[in-house]
Amino acid sequence: MTKRQEKILEIVKAEGPITGEHIAERLNLTRATLRPDLAILTMSGLLDARPRVGYFYSGKSANQLLGERIRKLLVKDYKSLPVVVDEETSVYDAICTIFLEDVGSLFIIKKAGFLSGVVSRKDLLKATMGKQDLASIPVGIVMSRMPNIVTCTMEDTLYHAAKLMMRAQVDSLPVVRPFKGDPTQLEAIGRITKTTIMKAFVELGENMTL
Repeated sequence: MTKRQEKILEIVKAEGPITGEHIAERLNLTRATLRPDLAILTMSGLLDARPRVGYFYSGKSANQLLGERIRKLLVKDYKSLPVVVDEETSVYDAICTIFLEDVGSLFIIKKAGFLSGVVSRKDLLKATMGKQDLASIPVGIVMSRMPNIVTCTMEDTLYHAAKLMMRAQVDSLPVVRPFKGDPTQLEAIGRITKTTIMKAFVELGENMTL
């Protein structure tokens, strides 16, 4: 917030409801000069405005307002494309895919198309230990299987997705919906990662007007 916006808040807290004209008078400025500041404070949620009444303090702190914004961010607006391979893909090919696509995990699907598991870089690293022929081992053998996979949906919030990742100690979540061919199964239609959450947080910080 600018010094002028802080002063506006002080005036409204002390004297609200108060009109824009009276705020301008208190600051020895024109109403037009204050219009952008009042708009920013109103859009940010720190001030409320009512026609023919004026401005009054919302009573919410900057932290409360930030929390409200975070809880409005939805998975569907931030998900990226899933990187999938089928269960018969070799561990060797899975390793190549995970590095070529620069992702932390792959979603594994049955040939029918529904989600059957997830394999992470850590899973693949474990599979490389020893003298096994990685080209002959199906990735389905080393993956974590459904239903022991944490997932999220398009309508979930990023906040909820982040909590799920923290609890499960994973780097990404498949975004799922019921599989068309079998509603008891799930189809991976996207992914949410820790990087996604970080980007959303940075974007929110850059767009904050407080």
